[in-house]
Amino acid sequence: MPPPDVSVIITTYRRLQQLARVLKMLAQQDYPKDRFEVIVVNDGGAQPLDTVVTPFERDLQIRLIFQENAGPGAGRNAGFQHARGAVIAFTDDDCEPAPGWLTALKRGADSHPDSLLGGRTVSGLPRELCSTAQQLIQDIVYDFYNADAGNARFFASNNMALSAAGFRSIGGFDARFRIASEDRDLCERWQRAGRHMVYVPSAVIHHFHRLNLAGFVRQYFRYGRGAARFHRENLRRGSTGLWDNSGLHRNWRAWLFRPWREESGFRAMAFMALLLVWQAANLAGFLYGRLFENE
Repeated sequence: MPPPDVSVIITTYRRLQQLARVLKMLAQQDYPKDRFEVIVVNDGGAQPLDTVVTPFERDLQIRLIFQENAGPGAGRNAGFQHARGAVIAFTDDDCEPAPGWLTALKRGADSHPDSLLGGRTVSGLPRELCSTAQQLIQDIVYDFYNADAGNARFFASNNMALSAAGFRSIGGFDARFRIASEDRDLCERWQRAGRHMVYVPSAVIHHFHRLNLAGFVRQYFRYGRGAARFHRENLRRGSTGLWDNSGLHRNWRAWLFRPWREESGFRAMAFMALLLVWQAANLAGFLYGRLFENE
């Protein structure tokens, strides 16, 4: 078969049901099925994924790869080694791309062939407070970093695309970022190479990451640890310092009172409290990373 236009890479770890849902949505893309492939990387999960992947072989060009547990960045790099598409798209196993997701990303890649592209994420669990707060935080982050859609500065790796040549030239993801911030690091290196990033809001995925309060705290503690490694790497390469990269957090008036503009009553107060928890957990993780993870 001729090489596809796009290779979609998904790293998964012990999420069989979620993986089945994302594959189902990829099979429903309005992009021609013979023009894209899907590469699933099992990141060390003990349970075989053949029973999940095999039923989709009728509808998708799909390949399953196994690696010893090394984290999502390493998994995406491993998937890339098997990719045949000129464009590489990434999403996660807890995401469900809208039917037009791939078409929107490919259209963006055709219009901006040398740019890193990022789409829009929507919460798939709008009634769950912590999951919705997670989406609110991503919206706050995107509003801060991507106010200029044609000159964006950060995209999450669950909704990202770029040319295979560009991904190869930038060295892929830094596999040392095992717990978080591998996407932030990739975006930083991309910009340091003098390349542009373009926000494509029509490329929509729905995020189904179910979180309780304990999980919410753990997640942003991990993100803080990832941020600590990110800032260490920035210092080594002479890039922007801690003060420049803390602008989002210092601009507290913009994010702390945002729930009152979008919600009311109990939900607004709950989201406001969770935003404060976000900051506290993130700071605690950052300090932990700075003090105890200096490798």
